[in-house]
Amino acid sequence: MIVVGYLLWALSVFAIAGGIAAAVIATRLRRPVVALLAVVPVGGGLLAAAFRLELLPEPHAFGVVLGIGFAALGVLAGNPLTVYVLDLATRDTIRRGAHGGILIRREGTGEEREVLRGGTTIGYLERAAIVGSIAVGHPEVIAALIAVKGLGRFSELESSAARERFIIGTLASMGWAGACALLVALTLG
Repeated sequence: MIVVGYLLWALSVFAIAGGIAAAVIATRLRRPVVALLAVVPVGGGLLAAAFRLELLPEPHAFGVVLGIGFAALGVLAGNPLTVYVLDLATRDTIRRGAHGGILIRREGTGEEREVLRGGTTIGYLERAAIVGSIAVGHPEVIAALIAVKGLGRFSELESSAARERFIIGTLASMGWAGACALLVALTLG
């Protein structure tokens, strides 16, 4: 039985490393669909947790390695996965700006302007904060994070397209980070 535990742990590390590699490749090649491979280790971990399967061998270091891997997945894979969800939700209705935001038309003037710039960087920081706060047992930090993010973007949310994209992107990013953070907390005990 001990050998099975080590094999499952090694398979988990391999799957997590593959998910991280897929996330990096998806980001670099701007092919967010590749990041769907990162869902495999997270989905497997969530299923194992749901069925209360004890898969980690002793010592605690094995759990720490998996926890670090899930944390990395939570932060890195969140970007291409969020882009993928946003692309599915807003097919061909949103044009991207030169600085990573979206282009919207002002009512009345018809003038285009770019809003929601910096979303990629904000997303990485947001996911790192979520994973970290849940890993150390302080999920209340997420409420402050949501408040700061909403207040910071409030002036850019005048158009329905910007509001829709903001809400979908935030929910996809935070949902992914939360799932990975749960796995971090479970593997660290």
